[in-house]
Amino acid sequence: MADHDWLSGQFDANRERLRGVAYRLLGSLSDADDALQEAWLRVSRSDAAVENPGGWLTTVVSRVCLDMLRSREARREHSLDVAVPIAAHDQRTDPEHEAVLADAVGVALLVVLDTLSPIERTVFVLHEMFAVPFDDIARIVGKTPAAARQMASRARRRVRGSARGDGGDIGGGAQRAVVDAFVAALRNGDLEALLRVLDPDVVIRADAAVSGTATQVRGAAVWAPQALGFARALRGGRALRAVQPALVDGAPGLVLAPRGRLMRVLKFTIAHDRVVSIDVIGDPERLRALELSVPQLSTLQREPQ
Repeated sequence: MADHDWLSGQFDANRERLRGVAYRLLGSLSDADDALQEAWLRVSRSDAAVENPGGWLTTVVSRVCLDMLRSREARREHSLDVAVPIAAHDQRTDPEHEAVLADAVGVALLVVLDTLSPIERTVFVLHEMFAVPFDDIARIVGKTPAAARQMASRARRRVRGSARGDGGDIGGGAQRAVVDAFVAALRNGDLEALLRVLDPDVVIRADAAVSGTATQVRGAAVWAPQALGFARALRGGRALRAVQPALVDGAPGLVLAPRGRLMRVLKFTIAHDRVVSIDVIGDPERLRALELSVPQLSTLQREPQ
């Protein structure tokens, strides 16, 4: 029979790592804390003989998170009123703390992870971020190690966008430089720099969810000051750091995802090192239909085991 005092000590000793696993699986601090609470209830009722407490506790937490992901997916399939794509903010959490965590993980990555199935997300996070062996992952998700390995490979291709053969980069170095210059101009409030990166006749199309009605604006001189005004508002709320590069249906773009919650997507068309058109997407149905991926997955940092 398990020594519950010893298990309690082990749970406390591993709490931060377990919370990190839960946060990356669920994308929400409040959900992660709920998962840890449920995991502790399961642990406290267990009579299992535990030889590797860290691995065993990771298994328990991961199974709880997988159940929560499946429940979330079922609610999403049967409801038109959804948060895109990650669970809505909970007042129990500190928004600033969650924003820091989202920045550390990568807001674009959190968004893309939510496009995976519950099992794919679990396999990807455990293996790519925490280096959990496939034999252990297979027991968590109820698959064979070979099947878990295939799921990880498929999820990795989806996250990297390599299924399109783009190598996970945003349209190559030149287009990535344009995107970076665009973001830098917004963050610095630099009108001249923004005008340099925009084609003089740039066309910006926004859906009704963005501005109340579908709109189209033509001309860098007209739109750039509006964009900088929006950026200043975001800087006031410390949300501009939530603007991150991503691939949008294979094209260079940006996601705006404060605390990992997708609000807007900008999809660029770039020619001759300038942005010639931007589609600003905020409609939940359109956001859900987009294929998003994260550039340069090789830079992903694994958490210690």
